[in-house]
Amino acid sequence: MSEQQAPDIGPVFDALKPDVRDEPESGIIRVANYAWQAEDAIKLWVGEGDLPTPDFICNAAAEAMARGETFYTWQRGIPTLREALGRYHNRLFGVPNDPENYFITGGGMQAIHLALQAIAGAGDQLVIPSPAWPNYAAPMRMLQIEPVEVPMAFESGVWQLDLDRLFDAVTDRTRAICLNSPSNPLGKVTSADELIAVRDFCRKRGIWLLGDEVYSRFYYPGDGDNRTIAPSLLECCEPEERLILANTFSKNWAMTGWRIGWLQAPQSIGQVVENLIQYNTSGVASFMQSAAAVALDEGEPFMAQQLERAQTGLQIVLDTLGARGDVQYQRPEGAFYFFFRVEGMDSSDANTRRMIDEAGVGLAPGTAFGPGGEDGWYRLCFARSHDSLRTAMDRLCTWLDKR
Repeated sequence: MSEQQAPDIGPVFDALKPDVRDEPESGIIRVANYAWQAEDAIKLWVGEGDLPTPDFICNAAAEAMARGETFYTWQRGIPTLREALGRYHNRLFGVPNDPENYFITGGGMQAIHLALQAIAGAGDQLVIPSPAWPNYAAPMRMLQIEPVEVPMAFESGVWQLDLDRLFDAVTDRTRAICLNSPSNPLGKVTSADELIAVRDFCRKRGIWLLGDEVYSRFYYPGDGDNRTIAPSLLECCEPEERLILANTFSKNWAMTGWRIGWLQAPQSIGQVVENLIQYNTSGVASFMQSAAAVALDEGEPFMAQQLERAQTGLQIVLDTLGARGDVQYQRPEGAFYFFFRVEGMDSSDANTRRMIDEAGVGLAPGTAFGPGGEDGWYRLCFARSHDSLRTAMDRLCTWLDKR
């Protein structure tokens, strides 16, 4: 056989779409990849608890597979799961119990991606308070949507959401304001009055509200607040207005690895959302959906366990790291993250690597969360076993004393 000369196709990397090729790796993943070599490091950079999915959910998936639920299924989601989502939201928020407002996705991340595909395109803008989870801005850039990140100010021990500054960032190219409450990474909860103000502004401007309320069940109210769940856009918005909510089964029911979530959207755009699901993934595995319906209907005791565990974890962090005079933070009102900075520790990227190597503790650098999380901030996940968390705090505080 004669040798054939390979065609000159040029550098493969350079041939990629620039918006995808030039997107940097996530700062959280960069720490994770660095820390895998440190077997003894306590992994607090990750956004998940350390409890496995409970048996009653896993058994429901196994039973569904045994029944033969392994074929293509409803693109919008199986009826039993969408009905369960209607019941769930009716219990929590008193909203209409209508399954036609719910669409099952491959995790919360895909829910966000589908929402972006539906409402914005090349040259459009979305406005986001920062610090923010990097998985908003990065997929926007990959879709040639410009994320306009509005830094919040940390003043007198509180992260301030300046609504005037947020609204001033809106231009003729703005398609939506993105709100995440309780916030990742801050644990900050947007108040009911603030939600109403943003809703009214979006209505006036005719733009979308893209909400992420993944952590709404993890709520730690201050004195005098009798709520058991964080204020929600569902409590102040109409079902058929320009509101899309992304959510997931990952956090409440310890199902991060399952990759199943949902979109809550107006029924009038249902066919568009179904098309997006069809042409992106062709739906979510039916047996996973059956298990997710069981999680919604039978999962309240486990959710209560999760919340109690996280509350104790938060107190451990406050009593140790938070009690130091050189640490600045706002007490988290929700989610399960402690966002803090330490006097004299400005380079969070370099210092997270040092913490892994020298203290055996892995944190996420504040630089991963946009311009509001500039150098010097760190995110710590406290939804971990209490013994592990106490060990991590001992290690970290000892290391801080020696630095």
